[in-house]
Amino acid sequence: MATTLKQLALQLRLPDRARFANFHPGPNTEPVQQLQAFVEQAAAGSFFLWGRAGEGRSHLLMAAAQRVNEAGGQAFYLSLAGPGLPSPQLLAEGLEDVDLLALDDIDRVAAQQDWEEALFTLYNRVQQQGGRLLLAACARPDQCGFVLPDLVSRLQWGLVFGLRPLADADRVQVLQLRARQRGLELPEEVAGYLIKRYPRDLASLCALLERLDTVSLQAQRRLTIPFIKQVLGRET
Repeated sequence: MATTLKQLALQLRLPDRARFANFHPGPNTEPVQQLQAFVEQAAAGSFFLWGRAGEGRSHLLMAAAQRVNEAGGQAFYLSLAGPGLPSPQLLAEGLEDVDLLALDDIDRVAAQQDWEEALFTLYNRVQQQGGRLLLAACARPDQCGFVLPDLVSRLQWGLVFGLRPLADADRVQVLQLRARQRGLELPEEVAGYLIKRYPRDLASLCALLERLDTVSLQAQRRLTIPFIKQVLGRET
């Protein structure tokens, strides 16, 4: 692969917490199972996963890449919403040679002719190589705003699954799961309080939990509703 791609790969270390085992599917058991099967079977093809931001798309793509790497293969994950994203030329630098290519947030480059053409060409190269392409966006392929008809057609060739929003009870379980991974006790009533009073998307909630964990460790305090009010009250 080109030097630019190798350098970018070093900058995109996958977080250890991105695993299938620590993903709470809630109402999304089928798409998660189908994605795991797609990864495990190692058969050529494409998988398109769509859903709202914060519902776990990125987690699942990273988990898929982790699974391939841990099995001795080579996977590459890249978000097209990331800061400092290179030019579309990046997609022409041998990405089709990896065992699994996971491209996240591809809707961010919709209606950009150079990026759409690069995605279309990359899709064809991966197919010709017999590789696997995992893609994610905020909506179905035909609702992302792509203007290149052939690209939309390609994106719909393979498996296409959407993630349904999690209910509050599922969000509580996600927060408690993340807390346990950090060695933190998060009572159900405290998790419910966070969900009702603060931004409801999972990315924001998990970032809030991480901040509270750091503060609670420094203060040697358990996470209780009064303590959370005190901490967040100081920050507003």
